[in-house]
Parts: sequence; C-alpha cells; structure tokens
Amino acid sequence: MPSTSSPSTQRTAPQTGLRAVWRHRGLGAWLLWPLSGLYGALQGWNARRMRRRQQSTGLPVIVVGNVIAGGAGKTPVTQAVVAHLQAAGWTPGILSRGYGRKTDDCREALPDTPASEVGDEPALLARSTGVPVFVAAQRLEAARALRQKYPQVDVLVSDDGLQHLAMARDIELCVFNDEGVGNGFLLPAGPLREPWPRDVTATLYAGQPPQPAGTAPAFALQRQLADHARNGLGQRCALRDLQGQPLEAVAAVARPESFFAMLGAQGLTLGATQSLPDHYDFESFSRKLDSGSALICTEKDAVKLWHTHPEAWAVPLQLSLPPAFWALLDAKLASV
Repeated sequence: MPSTSSPSTQRTAPQTGLRAVWRHRGLGAWLLWPLSGLYGALQGWNARRMRRRQQSTGLPVIVVGNVIAGGAGKTPVTQAVVAHLQAAGWTPGILSRGYGRKTDDCREALPDTPASEVGDEPALLARSTGVPVFVAAQRLEAARALRQKYPQVDVLVSDDGLQHLAMARDIELCVFNDEGVGNGFLLPAGPLREPWPRDVTATLYAGQPPQPAGTAPAFALQRQLADHARNGLGQRCALRDLQGQPLEAVAAVARPESFFAMLGAQGLTLGATQSLPDHYDFESFSRKLDSGSALICTEKDAVKLWHTHPEAWAVPLQLSLPPAFWALLDAKLASV
C-alpha cells in the first residue's frame, strides 16, 4: 500500500516502540519490569482508596472500559450499547472524562460543540447518538449535572472509566482489541493499566479471547466499515463510488493501520496515508496529495477535521455483538 507520509506526520513512533515491547516478555519488558512493580503498588493503593470513597449516581451505571493502554474500541461499543438501550425503552445519558480537550470544567457536549471544548470522542457521541453527553474529570460531577438538566434520563453509560472507581457502577464491560493483554505486564513494561483478570460483568473482544480469560462471560465483537461515507457538507457517498481513484487517508486514532487496512478491504486505493497521534487536534494538518483527490478519515477525526476540510469523507465504523450479550445486559439491568 503506497504511502507518502513524512516523518513529521509519524509522531507515534514511541508508542509503536512500546507496543512492540508489550507484545512479548523480552529484554525490554524485563528491564522495565521493576517500574511496573512500583506502578502496581501505587495503582492498588489508589484503587482501594477510591473504593472506600465510592459514591452512587442514583441511577444504574454501565461502564464501558478497558484494562490496556491505548485504543481498544470503547467508543463504538458505547454507541452500540446506547442504541440498544434506546430500542429497549430506556432513556440513556453518557458520561466521559473528555480526554484531549482544552477545557477542564464540567460541561455538556452538544452535537455542534467543538471537539476542543469537550474532547473528540464525546463530540462524536453527541453527534451520533442524540442523547445527553456530559464531560468532567470527576464523572460523578458529570452525572449530577446531566441528571439536573435531563431528569428523564434513567440509565448512565460511561465511555471509559473502568479505573475511575470513585463512581459506583452496576455493570462493567471490558473491551479488548486483537492484541489481548500483550505480555501481561503492568505499565510501563506491559500494556495493562491494572492486573488482569479482574471481576467484570462481561468481556468483549476482537480476534481471540484475552488470555488469561478470567471468569466473566466473553463475547466476540465484529467491527467493519459501513458501505458509505459522509462529509461535513451534508453529502453521502457510497464507498464503491470511491473505488478506482487515489485517496488520501488520515487517521489520528490509537491503531491507524487498522483503519487503512479496512479501507483496503473495501477495494479502495490509498495513494497516501497519514498516521497521526491519537486525539490529534488537526490544527497544523496539511495534505500530502493535491486537493483534487478525495480525503477520507474516521468519524472520530471528522469532528475536528471538518472545521478546515469539510469535504473530507468520514466512514462510520459498524459494530455487532451476539444476541447472548444483549440478553445478559438486559438481565443485569433488570436486576439493578
């Protein structure tokens, strides 16, 4: 797959290097292992402290999170869970930290709120779900603000926050990508934010189940790109109409290579690719191909890229989970 990405756009090299270390228990991982022991001690102490101070939001809470550093696909799962809750007659709201934003207060993410104010993932969730979305460093604060403005909300979904134990939760969904738990070490020698396995309601995984698997029910999730794309001008385009022309693909996500591979699987020709750091703000973004070629990106990137390149095509990511998972989720909610 040809690429004209320059070194200036490849700022993810340190992360890629760590990801290589995290795959195996090699020399690099063992050299970092003493630091993992210190991290684990601090993490365990903080977890116990937060559990002692844990408070309830007053509503059922579903946390969609992960135990590995980097992207695991939490936000698409949050979108799917919210859609299911709406179909089942619930009135959900979404909580998020708002990672990468330039603000630090508690605020609502509206469909037209700039990602710089609330974070790219909350901005995407506000646009794609149509439900109330609030961000705050302390999710309890976001929950209180959301409930005050939207008293009809009867269930809360936290996008990320598995380690934010100050907020009581009823259901925990732990999401894994196809890298699983890597070498099984804690940060920085491995990808784990906390020891695994741990008690959760369910494990959702792409590829193979994480090993060790733990005792929670595990469900395979399937991800694929939609057969269409939308741009910031309100237009829609079938992906097949983009076949046969050189495209410039850009992705500022944890695993951009996965997005590029999925585009290729749709029969698209990538004349250039740009892999940018996760949550990149696109303020200094410049194209590699001329403006006559189509620019294509993820939905998460579109909430920022459309401010300067409204013609860019954003391809939605579709996710499916087996009926047994939804039955488990409904049963757990009914027992809350």
